[in-house]
Amino acid sequence: MKTNPGRFFEDFRLGETIRHATPRTVTTGDVALYTGLYGPRFAVQSSDAFARAIGYPQSPLDDMLVFHVVFGKTVPDISLNALANLGYAEGGFRRPVYPGETLSTVSEVIGLKESSNRQTGVVYVRSTGADERGETVLSYCRWVLVRKRDPEAAIAQEHVPTLAKAVDPKDLANALPPLQAGAYDTALSGSPHRFGDYAAGERIDHVDGMTVEEAEHQIATRLFQNTAKVHFDGLAAKDTRFGKRLIYGGHVISLARALSYNGLANAFALAGINAGRHVGPLFAGDTVYAWSEVLETADVGRPDVGLLRLRTVATKNQPCTDFPDKHNDGYDPAVILDLDYWAFVPK
Repeated sequence: MKTNPGRFFEDFRLGETIRHATPRTVTTGDVALYTGLYGPRFAVQSSDAFARAIGYPQSPLDDMLVFHVVFGKTVPDISLNALANLGYAEGGFRRPVYPGETLSTVSEVIGLKESSNRQTGVVYVRSTGADERGETVLSYCRWVLVRKRDPEAAIAQEHVPTLAKAVDPKDLANALPPLQAGAYDTALSGSPHRFGDYAAGERIDHVDGMTVEEAEHQIATRLFQNTAKVHFDGLAAKDTRFGKRLIYGGHVISLARALSYNGLANAFALAGINAGRHVGPLFAGDTVYAWSEVLETADVGRPDVGLLRLRTVATKNQPCTDFPDKHNDGYDPAVILDLDYWAFVPK
C-alpha cells in the first residue's frame, strides 16, 4: 500500500519518536496570508521599521504562525484520524523566527490511554519544531482523541504523563534578544500600557468580534498543511457527531490572539503555553469574541521586558461584557477556548 490512511490509536507506541515529513520554508507571503486570515495588529510583527527600532533585525513571524506550521507537520502522523484535539501544556517559544527560515517537526509519544468505550484513545505527544540548523524554536505537549481501527485491538502499554501546570517564567526569559524598551513607541503600537500597568486579577473585555467564514478556515488549514479529515473532508465529517466540518482549534487561538490586541496591544510576543483546552466546537458562520484575565506578572530580571501570565477565553456568538466563564456545572455554553499563556510586555 503506497498511500497513507493515517495512524489509529493502536498504531502508537509509548516512547517512539516520529520524524514528520515536509519541512516548510516560511515566507513573507505566508505572513501576508496569515494577516489576511486573522488580522493581527501587533506592531513588532507588522513593521520592520518598528522591529528594528527596538533591536530586532526585522519583523519576526507571528508566534502563532510558527505554532501552526510546526503543528501542521504533525497532523498526518498524529491526528489524521482524530476526533478532537483536547489540550496543550509545557509550551515554549524559544526564539524569534524570521521569513526565509525552514521549520521541521519531531514528536515523541509520551502517553497513551484507551477510552472506556474502546472505540478511541488519547495520545499524548511532545512536539519540537526546529530550524534548518537544528535549533529548537518551539516545543509543546498536546493530547488528542484518536479513533481505533479495531475496537478489540489490545493496547500494549498505557501511561498518562504528569505535565507541569505552568511553565516557569525564568525558563522563558531569554527567548527574545536584548531589546531597547526606551525606543518602544506606544503611540505607534496602539496602547500606552506597559508591563507595570497590569496587575494580577484584572479582566479585559477585548470588545471586538470576528465572524468566521467557511472559506477562511479551509484556506487556513491548507496554509498550515493541516490535513485532518474533520477540517477538510465534508463527506467524512458527516459521520462525526457534529455532522459537518469542524473549524481547526488553532484557528480559534489565532482569532482570540488577534482580538486580544484591543487591551493587550503591547503583549507583543508569546513566550509559553501553560495550558489550553478547546472547550467547544466552532463552525462557519459563528462569531468569535474574547476576554483575558491577568493571572500573574513576572519580572524575570530583564531591564527591557516582563512577562504577563494571561488567560484568554474565547466565546462564540456571545460578546464578553460579562466575562463568560466556568460555572458549578461546567463552562458557559458560549465558551469555546480556555488558553493560559505567558506573553512579553515592554517595561
